[in-house]
Amino acid sequence: MAEAVRRDLGVELGAVEHRRVFAVVGEVEPRWLLEAATAALADPLLHEVRLGSDLESELTRFVLVSRLPGVTDDEGSSAHTALADYAGRSLEELRVFAQDLFLIEAPLDAEVLTRVAREGLGNPLVHFFLSGPLSAFAPYAPMVELAVDPTVFSVSLDLDDEQLAQLARERVLHLDLAELRAIRAYFARTQTRSRRSEEGLPSEPTDVELEVFAQTWSEHCKHKEFQAEIQYVDTHRGERFEVNGLFDTYIRAATRKVCDELEAHGQSWVVKVFSDNAGVVRVDEERLFVFKVETHNTPSALDPYGGAITGILGNNRDPLGTGIGGARLLFNTDVLCFGPPDYGEPLLPGQLHPARVMRGVIKGIEDGGNKSGVPTVHGAIVFDGRFSGKPLVYCGTGALVPSTQAGRPAWVKAIEPGDRIVMVGGRVGQDGIHGATFSSAGIDENSPRTAVQVGSPFTQKKVADLLVEACDRGLVRCTTDNGAGGLSSSVGELATLSGGARVELAHVPLKYPGLRPWEILVSESQERMTLAVSPDHLDELFELATELEVEASDVGEFTDSGLFEVLHAGKRVALLDLEFLHDGVPRKRLQAEWVPPTLEAPSIPGPQEAKSLLLTLLESLDIRSREEVIRRYDHEVKGLSVVKALMGGRMRSPQDAAVLRLDHHGQRGLAVSCGICPRFGDLSPYTMSALAFDEAVRQIIAVGGRLPRLDDPKGPWWSACDNFCVPDSVFDSIRNPDGKQKLAALVQMCRALYDVSTEYLVPLTSGKDSMKNDFVSAGRKISVPPTILYSVVAGLDDVDRVVTTELKAGGDFVYLLGETRDELGGSCLLRLSGQLGDEVPRLRPAQARALYVRVGEATRMGLLESCHDLSDGGLGVALAEATFGASLGAEIELAGELGLIRTLFSESPSRFVVSVRPENRTSFEAHFASMATPLGRVTEEPRLTISSDGFSFEVSISELYSAWTRGLGV
Repeated sequence: MAEAVRRDLGVELGAVEHRRVFAVVGEVEPRWLLEAATAALADPLLHEVRLGSDLESELTRFVLVSRLPGVTDDEGSSAHTALADYAGRSLEELRVFAQDLFLIEAPLDAEVLTRVAREGLGNPLVHFFLSGPLSAFAPYAPMVELAVDPTVFSVSLDLDDEQLAQLARERVLHLDLAELRAIRAYFARTQTRSRRSEEGLPSEPTDVELEVFAQTWSEHCKHKEFQAEIQYVDTHRGERFEVNGLFDTYIRAATRKVCDELEAHGQSWVVKVFSDNAGVVRVDEERLFVFKVETHNTPSALDPYGGAITGILGNNRDPLGTGIGGARLLFNTDVLCFGPPDYGEPLLPGQLHPARVMRGVIKGIEDGGNKSGVPTVHGAIVFDGRFSGKPLVYCGTGALVPSTQAGRPAWVKAIEPGDRIVMVGGRVGQDGIHGATFSSAGIDENSPRTAVQVGSPFTQKKVADLLVEACDRGLVRCTTDNGAGGLSSSVGELATLSGGARVELAHVPLKYPGLRPWEILVSESQERMTLAVSPDHLDELFELATELEVEASDVGEFTDSGLFEVLHAGKRVALLDLEFLHDGVPRKRLQAEWVPPTLEAPSIPGPQEAKSLLLTLLESLDIRSREEVIRRYDHEVKGLSVVKALMGGRMRSPQDAAVLRLDHHGQRGLAVSCGICPRFGDLSPYTMSALAFDEAVRQIIAVGGRLPRLDDPKGPWWSACDNFCVPDSVFDSIRNPDGKQKLAALVQMCRALYDVSTEYLVPLTSGKDSMKNDFVSAGRKISVPPTILYSVVAGLDDVDRVVTTELKAGGDFVYLLGETRDELGGSCLLRLSGQLGDEVPRLRPAQARALYVRVGEATRMGLLESCHDLSDGGLGVALAEATFGASLGAEIELAGELGLIRTLFSESPSRFVVSVRPENRTSFEAHFASMATPLGRVTEEPRLTISSDGFSFEVSISELYSAWTRGLGV
């Protein structure tokens, strides 16, 4: 900690002691508490337990870091449980809060101590700090004290446009004028007025109803820009057309085309897409695979740890809440985009340093997965200065669920009028309020602190266990998670299945009293699921919940009234037509205009610089090892991993995709991959999207996957998620003058998705868009580059046939599969010198597909000893990485007209470097023919030698590995 403060803040702390403090509030006998804490909380080999506030230290200053009142305190709750277990009773009269106490040698003044606390030891959005001289230390308990005010207000919409806009800003609604006018018109309807009068409601909307509209109509929930009508113009090509919704035109249409073609040839493994919390495909007659990837960008920009841990836990709840519910969580993925850790620009108000964001996000992912028993098996980290205002935090989860549960199809959601609305899991507080609306906008220095939450992996693990058993026993009709918009969204969405819902907010368990009705309804407090339960099964479900120590509450019933009704203590506070609530949002009409960038031919170094360039690339942020992050994630929990992130005898070679067994008994498995390359978007957004899709598919082919084929009715299942993250793309002549160009980039990204998905026959089963990834402060705006992540999972018949990246034996032959072209535009090589280039790598999908089919066949034939896809850094980097797994090297001879630098560092897609045993050489060359280019042989000596046109260089593998393992500083 002292080193991090010195590095990040330039403050020397001297000697530092850390103590864990548990603040216990309530009447308790001190002697018993000392005895109980010693027995239940302390490790006798490591800890000494003391009571009271006498710190007994020679150091001079203290900083106490506590969670803010109401913020989730998992360790405090666990300590309370441990003390209660020791006492043999509930100890409901006590509250326990976990805190960190730092004792510091340096006699820092109050201002510096405060800075160390707020910028080095915690985050003021989630932490409370006390600091000062040691003699001034006093205990602190973060008790919540809110005035109880259940008042529900009516809100007039009889306002002019400026007043409506002001109302939206003040209430953090993020509704535009067209949407506010539509809501005003709804409340002015004769039918609406008449019904409200009969029910004793005012003619104007209540604050509860206005918040329901804000959550339901948020960009996060309604994807309004992906549903918009877009007028697209390409000034360079003279192209002009209208897009009738990006989602319908490209994403849904691509998957429909792929599924139609597969089904016409007897392949119907796609089960459910785009209509539930996650996509569902069929593994076999007994099992379904469920997959979802989401982003948690905005919360992670404010509180990196809390944003990331709630991101991964929240995404876990999507498979858990798909269909009937209760899927068994199988794995997590994480793909993270940060500003450079050595970011040197002055920080803007509200901006966190990228190094701090990176450390917090990685710790959040670690705790979210490790502490809930779900392995984090695959991911990537991307660095770019444009992620310094707002990071991108992609969290993915794969799960398995039985095809039928209690005799019902597991993927089908069904609700009957009269079914009870049951909330299980955590209690409701002010944390997470306006999360949906807030994440639908950019960040500024005034972003609301209530949007930040901290997750509880321990609570979620218990909820997951409850759902698995309850759904298997047939106690649940269907399930969804309480994510964006809280109960407002979860109940509002499920209500469409029965035709209505009635919620009683007074029955919702609260973390503390004093929440207003609208806050209870829209709070996004974590680890909560909403269940539809038949009244006949209610008692059995509650008994099971009690047995598993999960709080469950009956908060209302589903109806067929066509209404979303909300009550508080028996008084109706909201009454809305479901049809208008879900279908009444006005459709946007947007403008997109593409002007291609002006590109310049790059300056290319000579061949004599090849060795130094290779070493520099290996230590660059784009390419250097992520091992220090990988080692923090538990990828072995559940005991199903086959191909891990690092492999080889020394566990050093990075792998292309993760491979897991489906269970502990058979040979069937799955491969997990991702594709993301935003740097190519500066040249061509279409190409960037196409290359990312190809990379994700290519990684799975590299480990032994096979593409779907129409002539292979027993072919493998595939499931892909698309996640778009772009800056504000809505044109405004003052606020966002380049909005048309950014929206045109998004259109191109979607067109590429359609083209590549349909060529590869890989369906998009789920996805998400995040549309306002901008940070605005002090008159400056930092916007992310348009970015798309493709996360792909595919079934494998036999995990014993998988291929890994590392070279296996001296004497093996080395080949390049695929064609290298003069395509250095956007490459890692040019980034070293700050150049963009002009020749962007171009995907040729039909050629790539033909090669991938051959590679899949070669894997089944056992022809490949190793296989590594070529991506960042091209052939040179791929060769180096392949040598890290064992004490082997390679002698490589490069031929052709491109020259050494272009051949080594071009990032042409759809390529692999493979090694082949001598006895398989003839069969291999016959199988691939002109698709394979011989490169050389594997050597026993750990040295890489590369020759081309009379020039050669050599470098030891230890020197390559040393450059690659420079570290990230996490």
